[in-house]
Amino acid sequence: MLHGNIALLTPRMTQDEFSPLVSRSIVSNKTASRYDQSYFFPLYLYPDEQQLDQTRRVNFDPKIHKAIVAAAKDKAHGAPGEVAIFDYIYGVLHCPAYRETYKEFLKIDFPRVPYPPSPEVFWDVSAKGTVLRELHLMEDAAIGETPYKFTGAGDSLVGKVEYDGGVVRINKNQGFEGVPEIAWNFHVGGYQPAQKWLKDRKGRALSFDDIRHYQKIIKILSETDRIMKTIIMPLDGAK
Repeated sequence: MLHGNIALLTPRMTQDEFSPLVSRSIVSNKTASRYDQSYFFPLYLYPDEQQLDQTRRVNFDPKIHKAIVAAAKDKAHGAPGEVAIFDYIYGVLHCPAYRETYKEFLKIDFPRVPYPPSPEVFWDVSAKGTVLRELHLMEDAAIGETPYKFTGAGDSLVGKVEYDGGVVRINKNQGFEGVPEIAWNFHVGGYQPAQKWLKDRKGRALSFDDIRHYQKIIKILSETDRIMKTIIMPLDGAK
């Protein structure tokens, strides 16, 4: 992960709602779940410094990789690269129909990803997976504007945190306006990030950077919900 890598995080089994994540760095062993270990699947594998062959390898099973490329290749896009395939997988794992169909299976084993039934499906799901990946890595260009104004006079000290009609209050007088309820309640790995992030900072005064960071969290959660609802994946069998 020191080479600009990206990795998929997913539990092998989970007591919580299934929620994969993506990372550019080493993370805690329970990042994608409150109770269950998160497994870490880097896109690239790098050799040890002592090895003569310093070629990096793509971390896909060669046969599966070949089958996905064959199923996704078309005249408009050509053959997909490894990042496009990674994003396809990430998009599938965020598809609501996929999660509902395989809900019981996802509680007891690693997720299995269906081959793309057509190039059109592959590139559509991959494009949405790209946006989700960039959002979850908190890339500014993907996040864009964050219209959740922090208002009220005070010391910005986090006290009683509550949601009140579109306003996330951090204390009696201050809060973030225009916050969608879906963002406030959105679950990732059994956590509700919009709530947990503030509650973990109880008794602390939010800095300007903290306020900007929280506004980004709200935008990411809102956009994640919106994009997930647009991912349509025919489920004829996961591999």
